[in-house]
Amino acid sequence: MAEKRIGEVMKYFAKPSVAAVKITDGEIDVGDTIKITGHTTDLTMALDSMEINNQKVPRALAGDYIGIKVADRVRPGDEVYKVTAS
Repeated sequence: MAEKRIGEVMKYFAKPSVAAVKITDGEIDVGDTIKITGHTTDLTMALDSMEINNQKVPRALAGDYIGIKVADRVRPGDEVYKVTAS
């Protein structure tokens, strides 16, 4: 499995369990597998959906801020990677 850094967590909202992520490099599509890592974070999950400005989108590019539902707590500063089969 290959991992490519695509962004970082900017904010985490506990009640809806949503992370705000800034995409800094490359692109991400719904259906991709992502990995979020940090000091105490290690989460790998399929990206089921994402939103930009409360609108569901199929793809996000560098410079976009997206909201994604996460299965566990993540923290601002955690790095987001796109996982691909190499």
